[in-house]
Amino acid sequence: MAAPKLTSRQTELIAKALAEPRRVEILRQIGSCNGSAASCAALRETQDITPATLSHHIKELENAGLVETRMEGKFMHLSLNRPVLDAYLASLSKI
Repeated sequence: MAAPKLTSRQTELIAKALAEPRRVEILRQIGSCNGSAASCAALRETQDITPATLSHHIKELENAGLVETRMEGKFMHLSLNRPVLDAYLASLSKI
């Protein structure tokens, strides 16, 4: 599947999201699940932050299009949106 073409606004949102080291670490953790979804509970176990702060970071990553969320009852599962990440990296390589 080809990487989507990002708008300049999408590129800005991704750059803003990845400017925060904690979000990069969260994204790495989600990406390390190798195609399966990471649970929000598993993220909470490894991140030394409050649930509200974790929720804020997840929302920023979701708004940037880097992660997709799926609810199962009251449980949230997150997966890396690799095509968007690949498109962002490709746009950076053209600078």
